[in-house]
Amino acid sequence: MDKISVDRLDATDISILRILQTDGRLTTKELAARVARSATPVYERVRRLEQEGYIKGYVAILNPDRLRRGFVVICNVKLRELCREKADTFVSRIMDIAEVTECYNVSGKFDYLLKIMAPDMDYYRDFVLNILGTIDNISAIESTFVMETLKSGTAIPL
Repeated sequence: MDKISVDRLDATDISILRILQTDGRLTTKELAARVARSATPVYERVRRLEQEGYIKGYVAILNPDRLRRGFVVICNVKLRELCREKADTFVSRIMDIAEVTECYNVSGKFDYLLKIMAPDMDYYRDFVLNILGTIDNISAIESTFVMETLKSGTAIPL
């Protein structure tokens, strides 16, 4: 696979990004040791990568099963009318729904793809009827239920 050259990123920047994607809790000293650099320049690089928007933030990845949110549904949504105002209204409503953890504007038969995390099928049924069903401009919903997660990640290949 080719090495990635993005804007002004050098090999050390790419290494830092790769490492932080897998462990964002490393101290600057630990990170510096892994990239074979001293702590101060690594600290400055990380700050620059944050300021330039390469690093958007740091999060803890939670276990959805332990939190009763392991029932994952991929939901395709088609809008009745597709114009800027109607799309903006739909997206605004979706952004306020906690169960929707990802939303993509897609091409093809449907307009949006949602990833929904729920406790179980009964909860999802009520969610479709009482939450998604209240959004006026939806003309069709197609739900696909995830039976087993075989690969899931947050890392961007670098």
